[in-house]
Amino acid sequence: MEEIVKNTPEEEAMIEAAYAKLRETYLNSNHRKHIEIIDKAYRYAKHAHAGVRRRSGEPYIMHPIAVAQIVAEELGLGSTSICSALLHDVVEDTETSVEDIRNLFNDKIAIIVDGLTKISGGVFGAQASAQAENFRKLLLTMSEDIRVVLIKMADRLHNMRTLGSMPPHKQLKITGETQYIYAPLANRLGLYAIKTELEDLSFKYEHPDKYVELNKKLEDTSKEREKLFSDIKSPIREKLAELGIKADIQSRIKSIYSIWKKMEKKAIPFEEVYDILAIRIVFECPDLKEEKQNCWAIYSAVTDLFKPRPDRIRDWVNTPKANGYEALHLTVMGPDNKWIEVQIRSRRMDDIAEKGFAAHWKYKTGEEDDSELEKWLQTIKEQLENPDSNAIDFLDTFKMNLFASEIFVYTPKGDIKTMPQGSTVLDLAFDLHTELGMQCIGAKVSHKLVPITYILQSGDQVEILTSKRQQPKSDWIEIVQTAKARNCIRQMFRKEYHNLISMGVKRLHEFLKKYNIPDDHDTINRIIEHYGEPNKDEMMYKIGKGSLDLQELTKTMFKDKKSSRWVKIWDLTFGKLTSNNNAPQPNAKDQNQKTSNNGLKVTENNKNEDGNGPKYRIAECCCPIPGDDILGFLDEGGVYIVHKRQCPVAMKLKSNYGSQIVSASWETHRVLSFPATIQIKGMDRIGILREIIDVISSMLKINISRVTLDTDEGLFTANITVYIRDVEDVNNLCMNILKIKDINAVERVATDKAVLK
Repeated sequence: MEEIVKNTPEEEAMIEAAYAKLRETYLNSNHRKHIEIIDKAYRYAKHAHAGVRRRSGEPYIMHPIAVAQIVAEELGLGSTSICSALLHDVVEDTETSVEDIRNLFNDKIAIIVDGLTKISGGVFGAQASAQAENFRKLLLTMSEDIRVVLIKMADRLHNMRTLGSMPPHKQLKITGETQYIYAPLANRLGLYAIKTELEDLSFKYEHPDKYVELNKKLEDTSKEREKLFSDIKSPIREKLAELGIKADIQSRIKSIYSIWKKMEKKAIPFEEVYDILAIRIVFECPDLKEEKQNCWAIYSAVTDLFKPRPDRIRDWVNTPKANGYEALHLTVMGPDNKWIEVQIRSRRMDDIAEKGFAAHWKYKTGEEDDSELEKWLQTIKEQLENPDSNAIDFLDTFKMNLFASEIFVYTPKGDIKTMPQGSTVLDLAFDLHTELGMQCIGAKVSHKLVPITYILQSGDQVEILTSKRQQPKSDWIEIVQTAKARNCIRQMFRKEYHNLISMGVKRLHEFLKKYNIPDDHDTINRIIEHYGEPNKDEMMYKIGKGSLDLQELTKTMFKDKKSSRWVKIWDLTFGKLTSNNNAPQPNAKDQNQKTSNNGLKVTENNKNEDGNGPKYRIAECCCPIPGDDILGFLDEGGVYIVHKRQCPVAMKLKSNYGSQIVSASWETHRVLSFPATIQIKGMDRIGILREIIDVISSMLKINISRVTLDTDEGLFTANITVYIRDVEDVNNLCMNILKIKDINAVERVATDKAVLK
């Protein structure tokens, strides 16, 4: 409940200054000057929120003004959107109705405010079904007027910018939602700047120490980058001046989140991330017909000066990304003998890249739009017509299209189709037409026959082959990757799908009973994580169908139930759990135990030394160790499941079940040992395994518990499970192994998944 406190004179001055800045931004834009209606919306919102304060203590009206400022300045929207942003919380938080807004302002503003009010609880509510329903409302409203989701994106961005005033468990919930839906959605809508800031802010609150460390390293190395930029910029500017091309040459610094992701993925230190700096050339081009010609003229000028890398040319001028992004990217050898990316854009392309293609959508021009964005929104409408009955499945299905990278394929007539990376022939058939998908028997790709399972590659020319005798099969759902195809198949085989789920439940219960394994919530959750399935229904379906082998569990998960994963006692500290009444609670015995920041000492039997205390277990999907940023998830059985904060499963839990998330931290003192698995890839040669073992055992004195090795055509992949004390030990180990000749990559992987490979 917001506190009702009268504004001080200083606060009144602050509010008026913020609104004056908003007015100035709008008046300096290219929009028609409807300032009267914006003034009216401001006065109405200020009166409606009078006396109400945010958690940070500032007057509540500062939030709508800040959202409107983002809408005007960073998204470039007009008076209707600015008014809607100023009024976006009025219906939710005051006695004002949507009809009042319609009568006082106009239909468009009322419709947008209504859409924002419907999704005011964020994408997710307290329960799974409510979450999906809120999300459907967001998508449905977005497909009618894109401005709803653009203002919602501005709202989320301001909330992330002011997240410091929230308690830790709330921060984790909000960052989880942001990473799970908002950042990918911003990217899909072409809002690159907002997507980048949302990711960086999420990282800042998820991994505060690493954020500060990387930010400092960027500051410490800034002078080196400035010199490199100057050395590249000067000759390019002279060359373009000779060609009569007016251009702005800018430096672009890789975001902190992107740097960290690359460091994690490649197991390299900050000093070895070579693409931190990129050069962006934004040229003026009043005649849009000359854009493409100028892009290639600049490309030629740059490659005359610096040696290009042929395999790193990205032509998004002839084939724009699905979110509307257009540019020409190339990579050249810089003066310091390191590769530097160069991005070439016209002013129009740059505007779209920074503010999003959605901001230039048909509501501004009144013209029809056959862009990929329009096609994507049409796909959303089709999904909403027959949404999956399972709420979480619905969200997962939608996200399949958010996260996927894109490929371009061609029809026999030469038309370009954009598909998610990993799409099969069957996906393309369903994308073209449902009946085409139903009757698909294969395709001709570049005049060669391929099956429906063939994974499409960018540049393929595809002719779908059909037969009226073809009958759709339920196992097609495991072939397809796109939301549209999966929904079509599920609709056809809904009854069979549910029957197989029931059969899977029966088979799993019989298996657990046969081997005297506890048939409880905790065991089933562990098996779901073990198989890497997205949810219980999907796992039961595959068990019922026979595509998951339960006997394999007796050789892996339940091979030795008495052995402990941990060598010695270790401690975890759990932060305070939110007092949401809807959240499942631990059993009565556990409720009497403390889960405060005083610490929680846990032994290998998952209880305190006195035999009491909340139970926990380490998530097998990510296998966190000391040094990893972690969180706890309170499941239905009252067990705390400990995940890495960046674990994909944890991200989904944060966004779907935010009320059950607790903050957690390690309390070890480098005297305990934990299993971790590193994966090593390199050239296969005699003696290389011995050199690796020598580094681990002799040089670093680290115990090895398991080694698996696969070779293929002169290359090898080794998974080595070792006992270490913390993340620092793992990083040190990876760095030393990387020094061995013919080793190409070393990274830490999930322990159990590596063992199964």
